[in-house]
Amino acid sequence: MEHTDLYINGTWHKTADRFDVINPATEQVIASVASADIADADAALDAAEAAMADWAARTPRARSEVLRKAWELMTARLDHFAHLITLENGKAGVDARGEAAYAAEFFRWFAEEAVRADGLITHAPASGARIMVQHKPAGLAVLVTPWNYPAAMGTRKIAPALAAGCAVIIKPASETPLTMLALMPLLAEAGVPPGLVNVLPSRKTGALVDHMLHDPRVRVVSFTGSTGVGRKLLKSAADQVLKPAMELGGNAPVVVLEDADMDTAIEGTMLAKMRNLGEACTAANRIYVHESIAEEFTKRLTEKMSALKVGDGTDPSVDVGPLVNADTRDKVAAFVADAVAKGAKIECGGVTPEGTGYFYPPTVLSNVPETADCVQDEIFGPVAAIQTFTDQEDAIRRSNDTEYGLVAYVFSADFKRALQVCERLDYGMVGLNRGLVSDPAAPFGGTKQSGLGREGGHEGMLEFMETQYISASW
Repeated sequence: MEHTDLYINGTWHKTADRFDVINPATEQVIASVASADIADADAALDAAEAAMADWAARTPRARSEVLRKAWELMTARLDHFAHLITLENGKAGVDARGEAAYAAEFFRWFAEEAVRADGLITHAPASGARIMVQHKPAGLAVLVTPWNYPAAMGTRKIAPALAAGCAVIIKPASETPLTMLALMPLLAEAGVPPGLVNVLPSRKTGALVDHMLHDPRVRVVSFTGSTGVGRKLLKSAADQVLKPAMELGGNAPVVVLEDADMDTAIEGTMLAKMRNLGEACTAANRIYVHESIAEEFTKRLTEKMSALKVGDGTDPSVDVGPLVNADTRDKVAAFVADAVAKGAKIECGGVTPEGTGYFYPPTVLSNVPETADCVQDEIFGPVAAIQTFTDQEDAIRRSNDTEYGLVAYVFSADFKRALQVCERLDYGMVGLNRGLVSDPAAPFGGTKQSGLGREGGHEGMLEFMETQYISASW
């Protein structure tokens, strides 16, 4: 663990106050990390302000080349980043390498988007004036990232901000700060100037972020995490009318219609449920299966889930690592106990193993009632909660019956019918016969209380830009 201090203005800063990072597979301390305070935040803001003046003035192509170099460097070191992700997050090696590749791809995508902040010139129909529209860097951005994707949730924000011409201060989750700190020397090697990207791990997250959001130099706040924390940040952002980009919680339904291809539905559900051990806002949370195929679906999903090997993610033969901490594991166990008490049946798993590490086995629950807590809230763990339906209208109604609207999944062999269902689901994203929707080239985000704005795609860069209109006559 070479880098464990604050990263401000291109240099490492030690602090007296530090906190431990725990390997969730072994429960051992793997690093002691510096904890930032208000003075450190002010130093980072000063550095970011100075760096942004030059960066914003650079040509889009110049910014693009730096981002392209960052993609090349990170791609060459995927194994290193994957190993680090496994150590501090716990996810299995294959999953960790997938995240590392996904994280690197944001640098390549936004290297290409940096030169495409297109404006327009048009003729005003009534006045005869020319309407000139352009996009400009919004200003300093505060980025707050979660522990479930310690690399990708950082690059998904850093890359578009830099492409837009902004400087950033990133506050990584306390459970997983090491991956983001390890990225900083790579960005410096790619040509990112000192002060443009600053990293402030801290155990004083609330006070630190609130202080930065009340600094007049900050113009954007981008957050990925729970809806509850997102609401608090929106209240703080309102004081300065900051531009918010909020990627919040989810309660993803999977709708398996009676005409679905069973192989596609099982593989897609496995991917939607077990990617990152279910510790994802996009994870399948409520699985609605047509009653006529529910028995076969449950049997085959149980076979798949039962075959997964649980263990330390550093072992290449392991499919499922530990959950990130004891609280997360205990919450998952409580969801299962509640569902069983209310009538659900355990098809596999369902028992917390003894011994070291925050492990919980892949679990399938059938006959899950609507009153079960796991239907109302994010499970954030390897538990597949299966319910049945007989009427398509009922499946759509139940899918939409939540305050969340991030992602849903639909499986059907009838493409026309499936698209009709997709359009009636109140979600920002839908996986159609696919269990994976995340893509750097696509706009990621939700409706209702799952967030504001979009990350990825062309829209991701515009979150860090302001639109300026100039009226002129010639």
